[in-house]
Amino acid sequence: MEEKQQEATHQLIVTDREYIEITGVLHVDSFDDEEIVLETELGLLALRGEKLDIKELNLDEKLLTVEGVILEAAYSEEVGETYKGRKGIFSKIFR
Repeated sequence: MEEKQQEATHQLIVTDREYIEITGVLHVDSFDDEEIVLETELGLLALRGEKLDIKELNLDEKLLTVEGVILEAAYSEEVGETYKGRKGIFSKIFR
């Protein structure tokens, strides 16, 4: 019997703009208390806010949870890009 290949999944769940759970996380590129930039199975994602705090990062389970005031979540149009040049992409988004 042929095994069914597991499909990539990605979810972004925001609760009360103060808690966010993201699945399908492959890599966290950078983070501070105002911005988190990460790669998901569906492309690059930048979170902006205030007092952002990574509560859980489990790359084996592809899970990230963040607390803080969520102001913005933006995806890059370029899916599957390498890590090079990411700051240029997000600097255009967050002017």
